[in-house]
Amino acid sequence: RVKQNVSNLCQDLSYCFSRSLAVGTKTGYRLFSVTSVDKLDCIHESIETPDVYIVERLFSSSLVVVVSQSMPRRMNVYHFKKGTEICNYSYSNNILAVRLNRQSLVVCLEESIYIHNIKDMKLLKTLLNTPSNPSGLCALSISHSNSFLAYPGSDTIGEIIVYDANNLSTMTMIPAHDSPLAAITFSASGTKLASASERGTVIRVFSIPEGLRLFEFRRGMKRYVNISSLSFSPDAQFLCASSNTETVHIFKLEQHTPSWSTYVGKMFTAASSYLPAQVSGMMSQDRAFATVRLQMAGQKNVCALATIQKLPRLLVASSDGQLFIYNIDPQDGGECTLVQKHRLFGSDKEWEETEKSKLMEPPQACQSYAATVAIPSSGPVTATLTGYSEDGGAKKGEVIPEHEFAAGPVCLDDETEFPPVSIR
Repeated sequence: RVKQNVSNLCQDLSYCFSRSLAVGTKTGYRLFSVTSVDKLDCIHESIETPDVYIVERLFSSSLVVVVSQSMPRRMNVYHFKKGTEICNYSYSNNILAVRLNRQSLVVCLEESIYIHNIKDMKLLKTLLNTPSNPSGLCALSISHSNSFLAYPGSDTIGEIIVYDANNLSTMTMIPAHDSPLAAITFSASGTKLASASERGTVIRVFSIPEGLRLFEFRRGMKRYVNISSLSFSPDAQFLCASSNTETVHIFKLEQHTPSWSTYVGKMFTAASSYLPAQVSGMMSQDRAFATVRLQMAGQKNVCALATIQKLPRLLVASSDGQLFIYNIDPQDGGECTLVQKHRLFGSDKEWEETEKSKLMEPPQACQSYAATVAIPSSGPVTATLTGYSEDGGAKKGEVIPEHEFAAGPVCLDDETEFPPVSIR
């Protein structure tokens, strides 16, 4: 996890028709709305909590979860529009990741996972003694009907446990890779799961809940890399992958129609029984459909596929606080074109100068967290509960106002919901 400068870019750029982005920094956190290529709107800024290394927003709602380095075992849940704390939970060890969807709030520690009911924050399930997971690797699908959780099933090989967060039961174990996992993500519908291992050479896509391998893509052959993020497009037709190298890869998830290449492929398949497994495996792997050459290498970054102003875009956020937006050719692929670059944090002077140079007009000031406290509210009940009770969490409090949960999806004062975008 990047704990300096940027800690989170609200993911879940993992389901990136996302146009909501959150950034945790040494001075607090910022929430952005990405609705156009040329302008990045800061909709909220908090300087009340320094050294934020986790900030997760529930889609584009007013519910936000924050964890700081000063109290890494405590999770604070805020209604940022009203400037109120909804509740806070403490755990037995440092919090490594938080995931949200309409039903669940999942907290991942190194050797345990906690599943809360997001409506009242009741602790529904504690998964104890999970394999050592020092990076907090986990994924939660955003689908209302397919609320699936994925996490490593081993710390020595790339096994994935898929857990039903609605019914609180294990669904399947997928033997995805020979080496430990580095990245996992669900498609928006929760019916596909992509994974990469620490070697970073092969990316695989599986059907959920069956766990059948659907696609296999080769990112490279010459060197091992650290894949930092995977993200499906909203329609699950494309998958992007970023790493510590200067290249971002976009793969196309399609079943090839019969052609000359298919005929040649059949010949390779026939010959594969006479070849070493590694060689025959390479023959069956597809290569990148499109690529991006970043302006930097060696920095941790997160990528996402989004539709902005009715066109497909690739978003890449780097750990030095920059957001890059690229155009994608969905028909022919190839090299993507950089169309805009935004700065995500810095001093007020640097921020204003950067915005002026790009937009030729002064930026709108973000409303501070302190200012939002003055907004009238009904004052939701604040509760401090313990998150590591092994009885499954018998305590229940009306910690989120019931009017925020009308029938159907969660709508916390917002007209639309987009999955969150996160840098890990």
